[in-house]
Order: sequence, then structure tokens, then C-alpha cells
Amino acid sequence: MLAFQTAKRDLRKRMRETLQLMPTSLINQQSGVATSQFLTLPEYQNAKNIAVYLSMPTGELSTGNIVRDALARGKNVYIPYIHTVEKTSVMDMLALESMTEYESLQPDKWGIPSLRPSQVPGRRNGLTENGLDLIVMPGMAFDREFRRLGHGKGYYDHFLTRYSQLSKKMPFLVALSLQEQMVEEIPVMAHDWRVDALVVGDGQYLARTQ
Repeated sequence: MLAFQTAKRDLRKRMRETLQLMPTSLINQQSGVATSQFLTLPEYQNAKNIAVYLSMPTGELSTGNIVRDALARGKNVYIPYIHTVEKTSVMDMLALESMTEYESLQPDKWGIPSLRPSQVPGRRNGLTENGLDLIVMPGMAFDREFRRLGHGKGYYDHFLTRYSQLSKKMPFLVALSLQEQMVEEIPVMAHDWRVDALVVGDGQYLARTQ
């Protein structure tokens, strides 16, 4: 296990350095290409309930136009909300109510648009409502075996494990990746969830066949 942790830490460090050097113009260009590809996916077009990560200001593909398109199509859009339960930090997927609300979200300490605690009571939760059809997954790196390297907090893996305990049918998991985030191999452990498909900033679409 120590070897896996060391390998993940080293890869995160390498990716962090790579992403910090990427010009915003290149990320924006790849975001446009990936978004156009994503919006054509049947799994997205047929989905009624989707969860979408909201992107950081730098270092990852933007999901802004995906959120706008989904809301315009009348889909139910859920976004991450991180909070503390019994001294443990966990992530839920909570519903966005409108485009106006989305555009009014304030950045958290990482610069990610987020709901405030005062906005949470009574809000629909993707774990307890009608279930999710699709989740747009973030990550620091990906490989062609559909393995994903997260930021190290385990939020998405823990969320998916909780979801699997409550539902027999898992959502379709789509990761968005900059070209620079595609690597040869990612070290994984048993609890690390693989994604079902990858949309890359150069227009590639990769899908698992099993």
C-alpha cells in the first residue's frame, strides 16, 4: 500500500506542475472541443438527472457550458457540496435550482463555484431522489484503462461507494481530460472507481467495452 501511495503522490506532484504551466488559452480551447464532443453523447442526451463537477479557475477542463446546456434542456443538474459529518468531510450532489442560481454561486477556497450552507436545507440530494443517470467526473490524470487519479481527498470514490450501496444501477461515469492529463498508467487500489468513458480535449472519445 505504501508503494501505491508514494506512486500516486509523485504522479500528483508531476501533474500539478504540468497543469500550472498550461496557458489559460489552451485550456479554454480544449474545453470547447471536449464540451462539443460531450454534448453529442447519447448517454448525456438521454439523461434526465446528471451530476457535474464545477471547474476550478485553472488546471482542468471547464464544465460551464455543460451546466448551461443541461439546464436549458430541462435536465436536473446536481453539483458537489462538501460538508462535515461526524468530523469526516464528505461530498453530496445537490440540485441546482436554476441558471440564475448557477451564475450567482460564489467561489470557495479553491475558487470553485459552490453552494453556501444557508442554501442547503431542503435541497434535493442525488443520493436520495430519483437517482443519477450520469456523472461528469474530474481528476488530475487518466489512462486508457479508464483509471482515474483524483486530488487525494477521495470524495468521488467515497460518493460512488455510498451510491452503490443504495442503488442497483450505477450512473454512467464520464471523465473530462485535458490532453496533458492522459498518462501511460495510473496506480490504483481496490476502492478506486474506474470511469466508463473519457472525453479528451483533443476530441478523442474513449469508452469501456466491459
